[in-house]
Amino acid sequence: MRIAKPFAAVCLLAAGCKPAGDMDKAGVVHTKEIAQQAYIYSLPMIAGYKAIYGVAVDSTGSGYRGPWNQIHSDHRVFTPDDKIIVTPNSDTPYSMLAMDLRAEPLVFCVPAVEKGRYFSVQLIDLNTFNVGYVGSRATGNVAGCYLVAGPGFTGEKPAGVAKMFTLETQLGIALFRTQLFGPADMPNVEKVQAGYTVQPLSAYLKQPAPPAAPKMDFPTFTDSAFKTEFVRYENFLLQYIPSVPEEKAMRDTFALIGMAPGKAYDFSKLSDAQKAAMGLALKEGYDAIEARVKTIGKHENGWTVGAAFGDRAFYKGDYMLRAAAAILGLYGNNADEALYPATRTDSAGQPLDGSKHDYTLTFPDGALPPVNAFWSVTMYDGATQLLVANPMKRYLINSPMLPGLKKNKDGSLTIYIQAKSPGKDKESNWLPSPAGPIYMVMRLYWPKEEALNGKWAPPGVQVAR
Repeated sequence: MRIAKPFAAVCLLAAGCKPAGDMDKAGVVHTKEIAQQAYIYSLPMIAGYKAIYGVAVDSTGSGYRGPWNQIHSDHRVFTPDDKIIVTPNSDTPYSMLAMDLRAEPLVFCVPAVEKGRYFSVQLIDLNTFNVGYVGSRATGNVAGCYLVAGPGFTGEKPAGVAKMFTLETQLGIALFRTQLFGPADMPNVEKVQAGYTVQPLSAYLKQPAPPAAPKMDFPTFTDSAFKTEFVRYENFLLQYIPSVPEEKAMRDTFALIGMAPGKAYDFSKLSDAQKAAMGLALKEGYDAIEARVKTIGKHENGWTVGAAFGDRAFYKGDYMLRAAAAILGLYGNNADEALYPATRTDSAGQPLDGSKHDYTLTFPDGALPPVNAFWSVTMYDGATQLLVANPMKRYLINSPMLPGLKKNKDGSLTIYIQAKSPGKDKESNWLPSPAGPIYMVMRLYWPKEEALNGKWAPPGVQVAR
């Protein structure tokens, strides 16, 4: 669904209801229509702000990693205690770089990484567009330095820099993923992470630094950002998201309900009719996004397989798809970097529920997920899309675990999906589930062509009991 063209400014206010502020230009009926489109446009940006705020702003929060323009590495994988990003990967310890590009670009460098260890650097702007990649697939496991610039930078790529990436927005985030082969491998991952470095362009060039950018007044993140206060949060973000030609008319329309860069917004000052219109817009907008989620990709044996992440060219103005992607899993990779089959149902189309059934997932002999790097199957709570706490502290089964998994006599591999242990003889292949709704995501890192073109499909989840 594309953002609609600007609506006519017609006032259809309920009797006795007085308009407030800019919404007088739109009218209550059109306020709802505009607000619904504005909400669809804004939701992924606000989801991204929640993540960046947690990583680089809220020093009291559990997700805080450290200041802007510094790389902060986790010497562990994500666990159920990590809640700032839904459907997090628990395969690759993260290094994170929250980027403020207002004053000048940044230059980050990666070390040479041994052959066979996958790593990637994903560059994401405030639009939640994947701007570019560095790593095993994109640039190889060689050492190199790369420049990241914000909008308006007119300089050239300096000597010694392999490639320049330009973001549309002044703020962004870089996610570094480094493959972990098992708990004993963490020291080796830490050595790779120690080789990730970043510095301002002026420091790289050994030149005087430009004047610092003005201090940002970050609004404290609360869940109201996804509800009645979404316009206020979006107005903050739009200050760092310059308008592009294809969005000018849309932005002008959004201004009719008070959505504009840096503009003050107070939901409490709206009329009762306007508040009702905004509330209905949010409900219908979110319902429409959830409906769009269900249409993404092809349905294969109960799994949904399709690409929902990319850059501006990938989305082609489909803001509904971008919002649906944020709900599926914020900061997902492009399909050629990682493919994400996901399921909430068994092979018969019934909802997965660990309180009602035990399940199995069996890969036939020779039909494991086709990848150039590695694959995994990760378990999430179906309600929250967060990792599931369990006694084994096992949140996934992946291909590095294959030597310790038991195969069937015919060479096939069965994964046991249930809330309680399947028995000691099967625990090597046990993927603990919640005792309730289940959401599972399969990850194929650097997928092979047969996965991308649909010749390979994931097997269905079967009811075992």
